[in-house]
Amino acid sequence: MLPVEHPFTAPRRASPLPLSLASASRSEDLQWVGGTSSKGPNGNRESLSALPVVPRSGRGFLPGLADSRAGPRPCTRQGSGAPAPGSGATVFALSSGQGRCGIAVIRTSGPASGQALRSLTAPRDLPPARKACLRLLSDPRSGEPLDRALVLWFPGPQSFTGEDCAEFHVHGGPAVVSGVLQALGSVPGLRPAEAGEFTRRAFAHGKLSLTEVEGLADLIHAETEAQRRQALRQLDGELSHLCRGWAETLTKALAHVEAYIDFGEDDNLEEGVLDRADSEVRELEVALGAHLRDARRGQRLRSGAHVVVAGPPNAGKSSLVNLLSRKPVSIVSPEPGTTRDVLETPVDLAGFPALLSDTAGLREGVGPVEQEGVRRAQKRLEQADLILAVLDASDLASPSSCNFLDTVVIPAGAGSPNGRSQRLLLVLNKSDLLPAGGPDPSADLPPYLLLSCLTGEGLDGLLEALRKELAALCGDPSTGPPLLTRARHQHHLQGCLDALGHYKQAKDLALAAEALRVARGHLTRITGGGGTEEILDIIFQDFCVGK
Repeated sequence: MLPVEHPFTAPRRASPLPLSLASASRSEDLQWVGGTSSKGPNGNRESLSALPVVPRSGRGFLPGLADSRAGPRPCTRQGSGAPAPGSGATVFALSSGQGRCGIAVIRTSGPASGQALRSLTAPRDLPPARKACLRLLSDPRSGEPLDRALVLWFPGPQSFTGEDCAEFHVHGGPAVVSGVLQALGSVPGLRPAEAGEFTRRAFAHGKLSLTEVEGLADLIHAETEAQRRQALRQLDGELSHLCRGWAETLTKALAHVEAYIDFGEDDNLEEGVLDRADSEVRELEVALGAHLRDARRGQRLRSGAHVVVAGPPNAGKSSLVNLLSRKPVSIVSPEPGTTRDVLETPVDLAGFPALLSDTAGLREGVGPVEQEGVRRAQKRLEQADLILAVLDASDLASPSSCNFLDTVVIPAGAGSPNGRSQRLLLVLNKSDLLPAGGPDPSADLPPYLLLSCLTGEGLDGLLEALRKELAALCGDPSTGPPLLTRARHQHHLQGCLDALGHYKQAKDLALAAEALRVARGHLTRITGGGGTEEILDIIFQDFCVGK
């Protein structure tokens, strides 16, 4: 079956007016994604191999470009084509947290939701849509009262999943929740929901794009203020909107290229069609490159920046880790060399997520066990996003302090041992041991922060410095463009950028058009178009049952 004709697939016709691409390049005119756009003189679709080669001056052959033409697919909202598991069934689950609580929320989704609501409530008529009503819940098998609860009715498609949904806001005692769940299980056509099934149904019905689904998962798991802000922006569709805008840019560029393939010798074709496509591709390359350079920031914001606390023995590293984490992570002792391994703990530092690592004191001439701890500490320093370099403010002239300054603090400004630029904050601990009014023993040091882990003096200044450093590492979740929070996003953006590189190298327009299709395919897969079931399964496993 052939798709509806549009200006790029229709046979040539004589036209008294100049051909305009303004309307032809709109996305609704491209009825199919992934197929070729050229027809032969008889109106039948031809393969790219049958196309006449239209050379592009100064462009080389397109090597190894995968054929993305798996057949025509309708252009729909991203995410609306994936079938929900057990599609057609009605599912139910506890949506609020497990355990005793004031109010528990039980929800259903599917065509039998109305029947479930009628079966458990008295009176048996459905409440007004999207209005809370107080109803007596009874077991449909025995008629035994279960609870007096608020119920809500959400007829599809105006619901979270796009299907008919019902909610039961019951008292949160375990016996009440268990009784209502058992009663729902007795209603014909209902079954318990799988993990993430409600959200997957919302995705399948086009209520959420895949990036919005990921934002919802991140919002549920957010532990810091920065993570909450970033997740909410992604749930609101900022990243999916950006990707769709990029895809529209490629759609227009592809329209221009295919117009030239079909009408290249037509005097009615606007001048500069290919130049316009090239300009759009160049602008998109710049935008994609900027986002890829910032990709690590979004992943740090989601997973936590790696902050390593390092210094010579007995400088107060473990005390600082315990102070920042607000719990006894490390053993604190006046004896040097107490910490002999890397101890890690996730923390909220000034609203940003971080993985805080306590390391062994860096020194030479120690036993084999402590030396292994020193080796591991040095390895973590190479991997750190931010180094908290700790020195004893009352013992700056010691050999271990001087060696740490020379080998870690001063070289950090030029980059890490593996060539990656690193950030470092120098902290002079034990400021309570400095004599009042005495000379400053640290006048020749790089910029530093004074702190006393014992009294807490200087902690506010350290937290403010950490906030600025982590904001630079993770990005500001409140402003700026949407961040790439997952490796999947980065992979597809890089794939899109690579395909645009193939477009620039293509010697003929048929291959150039194919490169644009591949690039656009990568962008649509970010928001859920053409995603495989395996990828979707992994993403939806992040959700609990009932979400």
